[in-house]
Amino acid sequence: MDINQLQEIVKKKINQNIKCEKIDIEDKTFLHQKHKTFEAGKFHIKIIISSLYLKQMDKIKSSKIIHKIIKDELKRYIHSIQILIE
Repeated sequence: MDINQLQEIVKKKINQNIKCEKIDIEDKTFLHQKHKTFEAGKFHIKIIISSLYLKQMDKIKSSKIIHKIIKDELKRYIHSIQILIE
């Protein structure tokens, strides 16, 4: 899987499960390529979600919801994730 496919899958899954005004996903893998734990085929991503629904929750609860929605991708393709709720 490449980063573009991963971005589309993650966006689609989040949109299907949460009311969002906007979702942006940034590839931050290049920042971590020299780390000892870096694995080819695993990505470091930043998800920026504009969602009134999530914004009303505390950060822990909203993050847990996102993690649950993309749990398969987290296991297989994502090494590190940053979630920003706007």
